[in-house]
This record gives sequence, structure tokens and C-alpha cells, in this order.
Amino acid sequence: MRQKRARLIYNPTSGQEIMKKNVGQVLDILEGFGYETSAFQTTPEPDSAKNEASRAAKAGFDLVIAAGGDGTINEVVNGLAPLKKRPKVALIPTGTTNDLARALKIPRGNPIKAAQVIGKNQLIHLDVGRAHGDTYFVNIAAAGTLTELTYNVPSQLKTMIGYLAYLVKGVELLPRVKTVPVKITHDQGVFEDEASMVFAAITNSVGGFETIAPDAKLDDGNFTLIIVKTANLIDIANLVRKLIQGGKHIGDKRIEYIKTSKIVIEPQTDERMMINLDGEYGGDAPITLENLKNHLDFFADTDEISDDAFDLDTEELALEAIAQKFSHEVDELGQGEKDNQE
Repeated sequence: MRQKRARLIYNPTSGQEIMKKNVGQVLDILEGFGYETSAFQTTPEPDSAKNEASRAAKAGFDLVIAAGGDGTINEVVNGLAPLKKRPKVALIPTGTTNDLARALKIPRGNPIKAAQVIGKNQLIHLDVGRAHGDTYFVNIAAAGTLTELTYNVPSQLKTMIGYLAYLVKGVELLPRVKTVPVKITHDQGVFEDEASMVFAAITNSVGGFETIAPDAKLDDGNFTLIIVKTANLIDIANLVRKLIQGGKHIGDKRIEYIKTSKIVIEPQTDERMMINLDGEYGGDAPITLENLKNHLDFFADTDEISDDAFDLDTEELALEAIAQKFSHEVDELGQGEKDNQE
């Protein structure tokens, strides 16, 4: 019987160089699981992880392990997703947010524990999003005025919680959030109206908030499409508050909440609408997003995923504090506006 082969692709600089210190042990763990394992250290060259993932798949490796932050994981996905024959994928999350790792219940910031998940041999047939026909994402696509505010932000803030954390830092930017006319075609019909933000989520853990799309399934072939129809400060603060309270924003009339396998976003003005794919700039609308059902097999801790208990870890409590502060500051901002009008 042919021995299985695994390729570890790791970013040496991610998470205080945590992977660099643990490469030897991780390789030993994988060898123990029966994989002949080798490692590749990414370089600052563009697409370093993407090109290596693609090369490893074409060379017949059975497993590709992406070790790094969301950027490394996104590159590995983009290297594998276009191929006909795709190896299994495992994650060793070292970055700050790691939305996908959170959704798959992979321990973050602990490469040894993350590598041990592979030994459980539990797989999830993960949906993958495709944009522009050739760019892939595994967490979220976002469009609208709020996403544009985040392009001059440090990279660790380029997730949904990032938007909130960023806004707490610069609540004065919120008045720049505005609605724009947009046409969004989805499986249930067409939305043609004003919107300030549009999100298409695959996982339920967007930027560390597991309540943004609480019923998102990783493998049902659908995006959770969320359209925010207001740019009013008080409304947005209100929605954030509902979000923190366990996903109570879902029934709110100021948003649309739709399950769909395909989304076409078409701006109805000449104004530029930028798209954010997994926290990176992903071109401009108009854009077509397709959900490729069960496209990649990821190792996961499925014992934990099936557990519906919402477990607030310290990081989530910190995020919650940020969101509370955000809505409090917006209230103050709104009060200031009111006072100015009186």
C-alpha cells in the first residue's frame, strides 16, 4: 500500500513566529498518523502559499496543511480550489482571528493541538465560494460603504469584528457610511433598493461573532446573504446590539436575511463598489458569487461542531466588550447630533 504524503505549508512570521518554533513537533505528529511529511516555508513573494499548494496537489500529495493566519489559509484554498483532483486540507491557525478555524473548532495559537485534530480523522465537506469565476473564499464576501472604510486598516482588522473594532477607534467615520442603490439577484428573487452593506457568509463565525449568521451551515451549498438597508447611526448601533444578544438581528426589518447558492451584485450608479473576500480586496462589483457545494474536504473536530452550545471564550468576551463600547459610542454620537439640531 502506498504511503500517504502530506505537505505542511507554513507562514514563518504569523502569530509571533509560533509555527517556526513548532515545525519539528508538528512533522513528528503527522508522521505518527502515517503521513510521510515535508514542509514548505512561505516567502514574501506574492502567491507563495497558493503556488505551493497547487504544486503539491499536482504532485499527488494526499494532504495539504495550511499553517498561518487567514491570509495563508485563503491562499492555500485558492491554490487547490480550481483543480480537478484536490487533496484533503488541514488547518494550523496561528493568526489572530482565523474565522474558518473557529468554525471547524480547530484550536488556535496551539500548533501541537491543532495538528492532533488530524488524528481524529473527522472531515467536513466544506462549501467554497467563487467570485469573478476564478477567485475563491471560505468565510465571507462583503460589499458596501463600510467595507471600503476598512482598506486603510491594519490587516488583522480586516474581518467583520475588525469593522467593529475599527469603528470603535474611529466612530467619527460612521457618518461616511451611506446607502447606495444596488440590484442583488439571488435564488429567492431580486432585491432592488438602497443598501449600506452586503455580506455573503459561508461560516457562522464571521470576525469572531458566531451570531452574525447563527444558522449558517458549512456544507449545505448555500450562502447566508445579509443586506443592511440602513445607514442611520442609531439603527446600526441597534443592529449591533441585537447581534450581540444572540443573533436577534435576523428578524429585523432593516435587514434582509436570505439563504442562496448564487448571488449577483450590481451597483445601480457609476460609483465604485469594492468587494472584500475573506478580508482581502477582491475586485469591484458587478460581481457574481457562486457556492461550490462540498468542494474541499477539511479536517475538523466534528464532535465539537455538532455541539450547539454557544461557548464564549475569552476572545469572544473581548469582542463583545468592543461591540458594547461601539454601540455606546454611537449612542453618544447620535446624542451629539441631536443636540446640534436642537
